[in-house]
Amino acid sequence: MKIGLIGFGKAGKAVANVILLNKDFSLEWVLRSSTAMEKSSAKEFLGVDTDDEGLIYSTANTNVNDLFEKHPVDIIIDFSDSKSIHQYGKQAAEKGIKIISAISHYNQEDIALLKSLAKKTTVFWSPNITLGVNYLLFAASLLKNIAPGVDIEVIEEHFKAKSGVSGTAVKIAEALELDTESINSVRAGGIVGKHEVIFGFPYQTVRLVHESISREAFGSGALFVAENIKNKAKGFYNFEDILRPYFFNPGNSLS
Repeated sequence: MKIGLIGFGKAGKAVANVILLNKDFSLEWVLRSSTAMEKSSAKEFLGVDTDDEGLIYSTANTNVNDLFEKHPVDIIIDFSDSKSIHQYGKQAAEKGIKIISAISHYNQEDIALLKSLAKKTTVFWSPNITLGVNYLLFAASLLKNIAPGVDIEVIEEHFKAKSGVSGTAVKIAEALELDTESINSVRAGGIVGKHEVIFGFPYQTVRLVHESISREAFGSGALFVAENIKNKAKGFYNFEDILRPYFFNPGNSLS
């Protein structure tokens, strides 16, 4: 399966590394806003021995239509920013390229665009694409359904420079019908990402915790999604659409 990657920051580099190491996928190109490393390759930068092209292009000097024509891909994985979907989305949808977006924060206009693109191609969006945190989200929702009235708190921890409340924490709070203003945020050192949901029962607590050890978790999550949407019809999908069969069909495996 041929992959085009948008974004080459810390998360994008980790995702590129995972794709390059996976023999079932081919990283055809990387598109980034910066002109740094333009026309070099992701595999050289990351030191991975592979046949993947992985050439790096800059949006400043690249026409996306030309890129899609010269280097066709099956799926685009987006780890850039909320503006990017407006720069490549319509062109990708017209060509039937599937889109996986891992952007943390979209406004209503951005989400409306994603849903319009989903009328022409397969579009997946999750503010946190790690498999483990979405397992936590799904499991927390199930627990809340069987324990109505339980006290629930959400705690999110990230590296010191991260601004704003975690988009993942907001999604967890919304799924559990909690006030997002009550999310407890911690910023310290180089924490990659940790999310905890505390269920307070009388005289006891249940805690669901997910911690990202490495940003490569974003890459394995993105490829898990790619594998699970490759045969899906056009439409707008999220992790619940993908995970539900694994929870309710014992024959499936998340590993």
